[in-house]
Amino acid sequence: MRVLYFDCFSGISGDMALGALLDAGLPLDELKRALGSLALGDAHVHADRVLRAGVSAVKFSVHEHAHDRAHNHDHHHHDHETAEGAHHHHHRSLADIFALIDGSSLSPSGRDRAKAMFQRLGEAEAAIHQMPVEQVHLHEVGALDSIIDIVGIVFAMEWVGADRVVCSPLNVGGGTVKSAHGLYPVPAPATVSLLGEAPIYSGAVQTELVTPTGALIATTFATSFGSVPPMSIERVGYGAGDRDDPNTPNVLRVMIGRAGAESQAERVTMIECEIDDMNPQIFGVAMDRLYAAGALEVFYVPVQMKKNRPGTLLTVIAPPEKRPQIADVIFRETTTIGLRYHDVERECLQREIVSVETPLGAIRFKLARRDGRIVNATPEFEDCARLAAANNLPVKEVQAMAIQAYGVSHS
Repeated sequence: MRVLYFDCFSGISGDMALGALLDAGLPLDELKRALGSLALGDAHVHADRVLRAGVSAVKFSVHEHAHDRAHNHDHHHHDHETAEGAHHHHHRSLADIFALIDGSSLSPSGRDRAKAMFQRLGEAEAAIHQMPVEQVHLHEVGALDSIIDIVGIVFAMEWVGADRVVCSPLNVGGGTVKSAHGLYPVPAPATVSLLGEAPIYSGAVQTELVTPTGALIATTFATSFGSVPPMSIERVGYGAGDRDDPNTPNVLRVMIGRAGAESQAERVTMIECEIDDMNPQIFGVAMDRLYAAGALEVFYVPVQMKKNRPGTLLTVIAPPEKRPQIADVIFRETTTIGLRYHDVERECLQREIVSVETPLGAIRFKLARRDGRIVNATPEFEDCARLAAANNLPVKEVQAMAIQAYGVSHS
């Protein structure tokens, strides 16, 4: 399986994404041929090798007319909601853009994807500016570099042919950005709308790092967000933004390679506290209520505490999203005045319950598999105890009978 990872530690924009994929091996001539079919007049594109905080990267740029070539250098990267869009003379509607895309050399699925991306962009702008999407003629949607970035990235992603696309949490930056409509907070309204539920954060750099087009690319192509998946890297590309920050490389990194073996580990939260001043009868109730609140495991360990007092260590394992409810139960049901927690990884075997016929009746078995191979088969104790009592036999004899029956049925 081929995997592509967008590493957005300094944000993402259309030109950064195309620069990164060009750096990773996308032939510029093939990209130019794909874009040339759009009939965009005298527009031409460049891919230049630049340095960003000492990191070599490719800067992708669009030029429409000679007098426009210097625009945008004071911005982090092409931002289709900022005032630079006003430099372009052609503010195309969605219908105009769809006609351009239909006449392009993109594949049928690529044309559908590009149009769906523009539809999302248009709907986001229409909602923000309270107008029907058919009337959106804003430079945010129709700017030439926006069209080239989106159609170009659809072509580039088809060229990569990744089976899976993963994106890091997005560093959106901070502060404010100057737009054709006034001063907007970062991330800009259209960017927030397009990000949806993608994980974001604001780092030390306080300027706009994720543009609307960047948010659109990340949320259109990424099937998941998070850390780098298990993979063997075959190609790496760095796409440059306009600004050269002296402290952080203003680049988007893309990594392309083969999927590695997926880890079986899952993230869980371990919550702990020591208790030395509680009626021991309460521990049973606390455990029941912790399980009811979603705990995966609850256990108690005797410990020796300060002033040499005997006490109890309470440990709860829970899904990370359940931590607030678990903490609430601990504080409500016990006498502790503090607790600690940290995330850990756990690995579990795949489990399955099967029924096995024995001379005494059916007994459920818990089967545990690893990579499809059965590594444990255990009879359910409650079933063994019930049949032992009904037949006036020791439980251990019933367990032995069950294991023998399982062995016969699975031999």
